[in-house]
Amino acid sequence: MPKKVNKIKPVRRNTGRIIGRSTRRITRRSTRRITRRSTRKNTIQKLKDYNSRIKRIFNHKCYVTFLTGCYSYDWEYRHWKKTEIGSCCCSRREQFFHVFLIISFLLSVILLFVWVETSNEYFSFDWVVYLGTGYWLFWSIFLLSFAAVMVAYTSLLLILGSLLLWERIELYLHTCHKILIMIMITLCTFILSVICIFWKDKWLIAGLSLQIFAPVVQPISIIVMVILSWPLAMYVSCLEREVIKRRRKITPYEKARLRRCNIFTRLRALQIVAGLPFFLILLCLYAMPLGVYSPCIQEKEELGPKPVFFAHRGAPMAGPENTVMAFEKAVEQGAYGLETDIHVSFDHVPYLMHDYDLRRTTNIKEVLPEDAFKHPALFTWDFLKTLNAGKWFIKPERRPFFNMGPISEADKKRASNQSIPQLTDLLEIAKKEQKFLIFDLFGPPPKHPLRNTFVREVVRVILDSKIAQHLIFWLPSHDRAYVKYMAPGFQHVGRFLSIEDLAKENINIINVDYKKLFYSGLRDYKAANININLYVVNEPWLYSLAWCSRINSVTTDNIPLLSQLNHPQFFMSPTKYLFIWLFTDIVSAVFIIAIFFYCCEIHPAKGREARTFFSEGCEDNHSEVIVLETSAMSEGKPIRQKLHYGLLFPSIVPRL
Repeated sequence: MPKKVNKIKPVRRNTGRIIGRSTRRITRRSTRRITRRSTRKNTIQKLKDYNSRIKRIFNHKCYVTFLTGCYSYDWEYRHWKKTEIGSCCCSRREQFFHVFLIISFLLSVILLFVWVETSNEYFSFDWVVYLGTGYWLFWSIFLLSFAAVMVAYTSLLLILGSLLLWERIELYLHTCHKILIMIMITLCTFILSVICIFWKDKWLIAGLSLQIFAPVVQPISIIVMVILSWPLAMYVSCLEREVIKRRRKITPYEKARLRRCNIFTRLRALQIVAGLPFFLILLCLYAMPLGVYSPCIQEKEELGPKPVFFAHRGAPMAGPENTVMAFEKAVEQGAYGLETDIHVSFDHVPYLMHDYDLRRTTNIKEVLPEDAFKHPALFTWDFLKTLNAGKWFIKPERRPFFNMGPISEADKKRASNQSIPQLTDLLEIAKKEQKFLIFDLFGPPPKHPLRNTFVREVVRVILDSKIAQHLIFWLPSHDRAYVKYMAPGFQHVGRFLSIEDLAKENINIINVDYKKLFYSGLRDYKAANININLYVVNEPWLYSLAWCSRINSVTTDNIPLLSQLNHPQFFMSPTKYLFIWLFTDIVSAVFIIAIFFYCCEIHPAKGREARTFFSEGCEDNHSEVIVLETSAMSEGKPIRQKLHYGLLFPSIVPRL
């Protein structure tokens, strides 16, 4: 039989399965490689994020430590307990002192505003303090600096407190700050009380300044409100997000509890308390031009001529007051007229002197100290002419004005040789330069030989000088009938009298204090064609106000500064002012609405994509729990996913 050959049956191989397995192996290997690479990249990126987060936390720690150190004198960093949004930010005691902090800020701002606006009166204030203390010092500048420091200090505390509130750290004001705040309130109250009692006219100056500065104050105030609207909008938006978050987390038990104490009502109340005053102030600023009157808002064709200058005691910034040098300097500066003060010596010689003693402007303390407080009219001219009236001027500590320019060596030498001049010396200068002359004539004290006839002696001296009578502006009211009879060519000047009294005396010129005139009678005097001279005007804004009010002349200490003005400050036409007003209001309203829309609509919308809440121990280097709230499109209910990260891969989702 033939042998059976064993046929080898071909093995059927599942080629597709083999290929599939191979493909899966390759795919798994590739996936592992890709995963390793991506994991390595993610690890590197997370390490970079971790390092940047360390830097950010470190900087934030320094920032918070700086805030708490300045506010509470606590320079050691620790994990501050965060206050709940809508809850009280501090204890009752701290709330009490925070109210005092706000009061001290307001008082210091009022004091600074009043004192800045009364800069025209600084010399008068220093002179009054000198009469009381006997020491010449720039007390006005000292008080100005003191008020500025108080405003800066209280503003800094308020800013620090606001930043701590933004960080949700409980406020604790250090005891030193509390003591200083109480001292500042006491000092501000005392100073403002003294101003109200003894210098009521200082408040009138502040009111006058608003007439000239109001067209500028309104736009600046609105710009400040626009800047403040940003943190306010952020705060209101934060409160709104807190309301939404609490409504989503509320439970049935909490609903019953909230009926007794509704946290939502408190949050809404905070929004109203923060936003309502802001918008009320903003509306008042928008409507402010409706109640503002400024004489510098007029057509250019209606503007009167520039007021001329009477040199107050000569040029007291260039030479010793009431000396020949001072009056010659005033003539060089282009003065229209010269103003001075006259006393009559015991031996019937009229001379130039302002004070009621010789301490401030002469060397009487060195020559005859026991008579330093004696009335100057009780000295004879033989003694008065020996006194030096200029050495005090060149001493740095005795400078009469803080804003004086430097004095040349030649002027210093000339000033140191000045003496008290007679009235005849001034008459010679006025006659030679054809300058008008106006003066105050002080009556002598009792037991003076010319107690009742001093006016006639002065008139005799003036007539003997042969000066043109129309150059004399006669201001003294005593024995005016005799003056009119003896010198009919004198131009008689009245004080702050009624128009009827001026008409009876046939007077068409008045010399008045600017503080009184602008509040009563200015329009009536101008309607009666009465020429007005104001004293003492040293500030450009005050001179601009006089110019816009069609004042004829001013008495000033600072002719060089005022003569540089070619037009009044803040002068504008009504049309231009209306355009600035409407443009500022409209643009600011658009900016504020845009800021609130961004903070309350766009900014929260970004936060809804991922809301982050940290566990209590996340700042103690423990693992952090991140709760991501997303919206399930299918169920319409929030799904909470807890993702735990270790120390190596901290969360980079921003804190809400």
